[in-house]
Amino acid sequence: MDTSGIGRRIAYWRARRGFTQTDFGQLMGQTKRWVQDIEGGKRQQDPRLSVLVRAAEVLRVPLEQLLTDSPPEPPAGSAPPADAIGVIDALYGPAPSTEPPALAVLQERLVYCCEAFQACHYATLARELPALIAGAGQAAHNAPVGARSEAQGVLSRVYQLVTSYLHKYGEATAIQAALAADRALVAAERSGDPVQIGAAARRVAKSLVYQQRPETAVEFAITSARRLQGGLVERGPLGLSTLGMLYLSAALAASSQERTTARVRAATNFVDEATDVAKRQGDDLNEDWTMFGPTNVGLHRVDMLIRFEDGWAALEAADKVSQEAVAGMTRERQAGHHVAMARASLLTRHKDTAVKELLAADKLAPEEVRGRPDTVNLVKDIVGATASPGGELRALAKRCGLRA
Repeated sequence: MDTSGIGRRIAYWRARRGFTQTDFGQLMGQTKRWVQDIEGGKRQQDPRLSVLVRAAEVLRVPLEQLLTDSPPEPPAGSAPPADAIGVIDALYGPAPSTEPPALAVLQERLVYCCEAFQACHYATLARELPALIAGAGQAAHNAPVGARSEAQGVLSRVYQLVTSYLHKYGEATAIQAALAADRALVAAERSGDPVQIGAAARRVAKSLVYQQRPETAVEFAITSARRLQGGLVERGPLGLSTLGMLYLSAALAASSQERTTARVRAATNFVDEATDVAKRQGDDLNEDWTMFGPTNVGLHRVDMLIRFEDGWAALEAADKVSQEAVAGMTRERQAGHHVAMARASLLTRHKDTAVKELLAADKLAPEEVRGRPDTVNLVKDIVGATASPGGELRALAKRCGLRA
């Protein structure tokens, strides 16, 4: 049996599961020194198979992962979910030959879908978006001269919503989300509305992050903010919300990169700029479905710190956010914050708190937990880091399609 690298692989998976050497030793019925020796290759040059089988069980990995440097199992959600296929197909479908719907009808359906998104009713979006994509495209193509700007604005907003919906499924739908984001920006530019242009720009920035281009995303978001600032400020709270969200998009893009002092400083500065905009705006408002305001800025600061894997700082930042104000946010934002706090708790080894936060998110918005690959993988990580998962965590894992 090839034993080279076994200690290194055990150390890797122990760290991934959040176990200290003492934790792992106790689970193996051994001492911390035993773990140090086996990870350092100083003992058991030919470890018994029974030891490796037990280690694989404790670390919750196939035995082969300890024996060879084989590729890890594909992450959950590596293919587009079935519900999203209809929406993806609609992006490539031919224009219907029927009479285009009236703009008022499209706007009414768009409002309904935006409300569904903020309530985390993603199955509703899967059902409604294909027809909305086709109808908005028809209306924009056939709009009379006097209504073209408005029709392009509606089309842009539809594509923005499609982008946000597809981003929920991560890398599996990243290409299609990028297509929708680009179309949103083109339609927004044609509308001439700085609010639509700014809103579409932040979807493009997020898509660039999913394309592994975070530096480009930062530059794009900030350039858009600087270019549109005058026109956005003139639009009052609606424009300020758009401007603030562009700064927050830049912060999250910056924090999607490997942590360095310069990147932490840059991301923090972007959040601070959003803070200034929020102060100028005043309250938490749902202008253009942003929920932008002091509370949302605070939640983004927490998210930024978690992306940099600074769990303790994230928890400190979360303590400064009013829980009463968070309760007034949309269900999508509340559930997202519970998931964020679960990540921060796992980073700080508060595994029980991480479980409670995930259960709270699942109770509030099941589709935000069970249907999102990132969250499902978080559930998997918490299960893997827990020596004896409790009944509630095992039940949640089962609902997410995982074994526990």
